Amino acid sequence: MAKSNITALDGAHAVANAMRQINPDLVAAYPITPQTAIVQTFSQYVADGVVDTEFVPVESEHAAMSCCVGASAAGGRVMTATAANGLALMWEIVYIAASMRLPIVMPVVNRALSGPLNIHCDHSDSMGARDAGWIQIYAESAQEAYDNTIQAIRIAEHPDLLTPVMSMLDGFITGHGVERVETVDDQAVRDFVGTYKPAHTLLDVDNPATYGAWDFYDFYFEHKRQQSDALSKAIPIIREIGAEYGKLTGRTYGILDTYEMEDAEMAIIVLSSSAGTARATVRRLRKKGVKIGLVKPRVFRPFPTEELTDVLQNVSAVGVMDRAIAFGSMNGCGPLFLDICAALFAAGNHNTKVVDYIFGLGGRDLVPAHIEQIAKDLQSIASTGEVKQLVNYLGLRE
Repeated sequence: MAKSNITALDGAHAVANAMRQINPDLVAAYPITPQTAIVQTFSQYVADGVVDTEFVPVESEHAAMSCCVGASAAGGRVMTATAANGLALMWEIVYIAASMRLPIVMPVVNRALSGPLNIHCDHSDSMGARDAGWIQIYAESAQEAYDNTIQAIRIAEHPDLLTPVMSMLDGFITGHGVERVETVDDQAVRDFVGTYKPAHTLLDVDNPATYGAWDFYDFYFEHKRQQSDALSKAIPIIREIGAEYGKLTGRTYGILDTYEMEDAEMAIIVLSSSAGTARATVRRLRKKGVKIGLVKPRVFRPFPTEELTDVLQNVSAVGVMDRAIAFGSMNGCGPLFLDICAALFAAGNHNTKVVDYIFGLGGRDLVPAHIEQIAKDLQSIASTGEVKQLVNYLGLRE
């Protein structure tokens, strides 16, 4: 394993440190709370000559992603970072980056989308971009945010993918919370990510290629199919790179993490930092004899259908926790719930009852009592087979 250092870091500085070690060719960015600390810290690395990166301070997030698209098409290793309304302002170019198969890596520090104006955490920003064609990876801790940023480079640039990656961490909770973070030796990270050598670039005048072409009904359909096919290859590649990273660091990463699921009769599914609260509560409930487990998807796009349906096949009741609302959807449920219901139905599992819990919008706290309420509801569903309320709200004032 590589040499490592243990440091007290918040998630934003952990990500900025990973970016320093990666030493990308270009970073174009615009500051936005709670992401600002990432690009502000990285810009200091640039100013101090610690990295060779060309840092482009732009006038908006739309310009940031536009700059990244141009630099990536020219053959550069490219990164940026954003949050919330900044991601929304990138919307047009986020789709273009994925459609052009440009391996841009973008940490997203999750924050509620306005309005009303709110700068605290929920997942409405990245969930709004879930169908843009980017791979989406979610971190529970500052350690995972650091590790995911490094792995994201290898994932995005894999020749069978060439697909941009969003690497998520929860705003303020993970982004500003100081934790114990084990960082890897600089040279070991650079050896792990290697050198990006694109097969085609705008600057290769001896082998000209067309980028951003006008694409009517003649070939657009076929190009979208190719894009979808590439994403379908991502799960095994992400798992392979996570295993290789494990050999380097001792921290192996897969597609989803499970806790006490071996004999679980009920399960809670949740993304990101909230998994810590859920895990601790599940541990206490287990000591009381409640057969409940936890599933934390690390990868949300592409959706890990087989992995989730396999781990849930013997579970009678599932509580899905969503930190976003898919407005106008079935009963106003969340996006994670929708995908899990679809996956179980397609797998022929009509026995497992699934209920949704909207929580933590705009940064509202999640507390152990909320997890205990979910467990109580699931026990009732498991014993009666009856779902009284499909979509529920945790911590909502009456």
